[in-house]
Amino acid sequence: MGASSEQNQDGSDEQQKRSEIYTYEAPWHIYAMNWSVRRDKKYRLAIASLLEQYPNRVEIVQLDDSNGEIRSDPNLSFEHPYPPTKTIFIPDRECQKPDLLATSSDFLRVWRINDDQPRVELKSLLNGNKNSEFCGPLTSFDWNEAEPRRIGTSSIDTTCTIWDIEKETVDTQLIAHDKEPTGSVRVFDLRDKEHSTIIYESSEPDTPLVRLGWNKQDPRYMATIIMDSAKVVVLDIRFPTLPVVELQRHHASVNAVAWAPHSSCHICTAGDDSQALIWDLSSMGQAVEGGLDPILAYTAGAEIEQLQWSSSQPDWVAIAFSSKLQILRV
Repeated sequence: MGASSEQNQDGSDEQQKRSEIYTYEAPWHIYAMNWSVRRDKKYRLAIASLLEQYPNRVEIVQLDDSNGEIRSDPNLSFEHPYPPTKTIFIPDRECQKPDLLATSSDFLRVWRINDDQPRVELKSLLNGNKNSEFCGPLTSFDWNEAEPRRIGTSSIDTTCTIWDIEKETVDTQLIAHDKEPTGSVRVFDLRDKEHSTIIYESSEPDTPLVRLGWNKQDPRYMATIIMDSAKVVVLDIRFPTLPVVELQRHHASVNAVAWAPHSSCHICTAGDDSQALIWDLSSMGQAVEGGLDPILAYTAGAEIEQLQWSSSQPDWVAIAFSSKLQILRV
């Protein structure tokens, strides 16, 4: 992750595209964050506030790569109930569908971004609890890249819900765990919902697993983080229970993992030691004496809480720490 601004012989080359690190200071602490994948919206991100009050904010920001400034469009900034636990743009690279942004907090919400008369409108508010107008807070969700009309959510009430956002209906609901879905990794085949395979259980009893990332190029692999742990566990779903590798070079709790969108053996991890580390896992499964070392390291100005690798611009990673968003060329 080069933070240096190397120059070519004549000293120009736009100062190696300026320093290759761009920073945006939000008016509040940033938590949720995501890149747009649309071809016509390069360098666009959504960021959301973490405020201990009911009204929170979501901003859509854009890097202008001609001058290196990241700017927020005030017309595309909107109020959000509670802090979003996650925010994701629709996985629609070819711009075939409306420009949508989903957020999770008390409910799953889908927002429509209208660039013509710039504004953001609430398209859908989705409640997975059939028995109540209230819903257990949603801890996370993901958008199905192969079928963008599907979103899967997880709730603290132990349910995982697959939504059809076009019909605004529940496709499937799984009661996947006997307590909050945190301590084990289970894989379900939606054609046979009664059965699941436990891929991994936290070695420390009652210690939640707080993040999970699928390998973007090779879905046999996933990575998970144990709460308050400085290690990252990489799993191969063909060989349940035994990690293929444990990444142990962080000096404090790891908060985020992101697999490279364009490579099956690269992953980025970030945490409370203010470090973002990129790892080459091509030796995965072979014993490396003393454990694996990262191939690149970047130190931020505070604990890194969020990390996203751009799928449309695979040489860019975004991190969030305190009220700062940084995008880095890797």
